[in-house]
Amino acid sequence: MPADEQQVPSVWARPRPQRRDQPALSRQQIVSTALQLLDAEGVDALSMRKLGTRLNAGATSMYTHVANKDELLELVVDEVYGEVEVPATGDPGGWRTAITGCAHSLRATILRHPWIVSVLGETGLAYLGPNVTRLMEEMLAVFEEGGFGLQEADQAMNTVVAYVVGISTSEAATLTALGRSGQSEQEWTERLLPAAEEAARDHPRLRRLYAGQRGRRVREDRDDGFRVGLECVLEGVTSRLRSSS
Repeated sequence: MPADEQQVPSVWARPRPQRRDQPALSRQQIVSTALQLLDAEGVDALSMRKLGTRLNAGATSMYTHVANKDELLELVVDEVYGEVEVPATGDPGGWRTAITGCAHSLRATILRHPWIVSVLGETGLAYLGPNVTRLMEEMLAVFEEGGFGLQEADQAMNTVVAYVVGISTSEAATLTALGRSGQSEQEWTERLLPAAEEAARDHPRLRRLYAGQRGRRVREDRDDGFRVGLECVLEGVTSRLRSSS
């Protein structure tokens, strides 16, 4: 077809191929195996050839469902988003509780699949997938029930998601590096703190901050930090709601 009539470059923007015969390989098989590979070996290990070997399938059977690696990543990213707890509607006064639960679930999902943070910026049309659109729709509904107009609900949703993804990206990068090092998060932090204090010797506030972290439980501090930050974000969007009412 002419270039100006071509669809946007996304697996979600073109119709799925219709076949009379039953294909030997399903899209779900491809996605599930790709997800297992990504979780086990990371995004650098993913290739169509390696995936085909795991599936014991030729390229033709895979290309029936996905045109290339980019389309495959779109499918897998949407599959991962399907694990996120969708916030429940029906309680206008409980919108913050619902969004908080969803935010914690999104963070937990990203940390279960840390490779995802390296591809989110490369799968720009992943938001066309059914799991992502379902999540967005329900988040918007919760914010609307809480008193936000649709545009304000969209801004609030984007702010919450940006916070969660931003924090989780940093956490996922650290945990991935730790996995390669063979050290626990606690061990790595305890070894790092003396060097951090020395680097901050001319910065008294930073030095006191680092010194105060000695002996603390790193995982619990990380969880508490996320919770407090999320509360600050929700306080901000609540304040905007009140000022516009």
